[in-house]
Amino acid sequence: MGRTHAMTNLLETASLSHCELCPRRCGANRAAGARGVCGADDSLKIARAALHYWEEPPISGERGSGTIFFSACPLKCVYCQNHEISTGGFGIEVAPGRLVEIMLELQEQRAHNINLVTATHYAHLLPDAIGEARRRGLSIPIVYNTSGYEREEAVAELADLVDVWLVDYKYADADLGRALSHVVDYPETAARALSRMCAVVAARGGELVDADGMMQRGVIVRHLVLPGHTDDSCRVLDRIWDVAGDVPISVMNQYTPNERMRASGGELSRAVTEDEYEFVLDHADDVGFTQMFWQEGGAVDESFTPAFDTTGVLRSASAG
Repeated sequence: MGRTHAMTNLLETASLSHCELCPRRCGANRAAGARGVCGADDSLKIARAALHYWEEPPISGERGSGTIFFSACPLKCVYCQNHEISTGGFGIEVAPGRLVEIMLELQEQRAHNINLVTATHYAHLLPDAIGEARRRGLSIPIVYNTSGYEREEAVAELADLVDVWLVDYKYADADLGRALSHVVDYPETAARALSRMCAVVAARGGELVDADGMMQRGVIVRHLVLPGHTDDSCRVLDRIWDVAGDVPISVMNQYTPNERMRASGGELSRAVTEDEYEFVLDHADDVGFTQMFWQEGGAVDESFTPAFDTTGVLRSASAG
């Protein structure tokens, strides 16, 4: 009873008066309109809702993943490729009921799943929204697409609502997390969250993939290789193995320097080299991962970063 009570309090709307939804636990009075460190207040803000074809094959399939990009973000990654929405404030304020409609519209467009991208700071809205969407006929899996910087209590609270955890593991070095994402405890926090994700999937019966290869339940751990930081990437892979074992991993080379990074002139002003990427992939093989996704071709590809133009936020994306 105590565990249930504590987790219920975490995701209650009333908690916005002293917000502790993310591991920063900044205590902002979002209920009164103040903005947390994430940049969000008490309103729901969405930047894009549309089919996306460039996730991992078990997520995007042939028909696309129904991605909903939420505005703001608990992390402050200096190299963020989605900075317009993560820190730039771009997006449209909508009522929580509109989120329910968006999910149903994406299902009507034959999305394989509903892909909630960076919903950490809106987690308090998800139980009611997903529940109402299910009551109105939503039948496809819910994918929780996260930076990995999550409170394990929130993961447990969402356990029966989220089917697939598509989770980043960014850094093994806490100093690197502090320098690049402005959080002091990324590795430990991400490890606890990943461990809980694996546990809640196991409690529901373990990974489930349908006859078409689409993941219906499970965990995929992503890692973006950063130029000049392959040693940390290898340590990340070691950490994932220690925490989650032979979980499906996605090792990405799509790092694209933003304007700030190009101006910096440092290692992060360039793309990942082929040698760097191969070095990390070879290490993943050496560790023992048997389910691995990797990217071919150039790292800088606009297809990986969709146009944040409010598509689908106020009406169905298929409406043109």
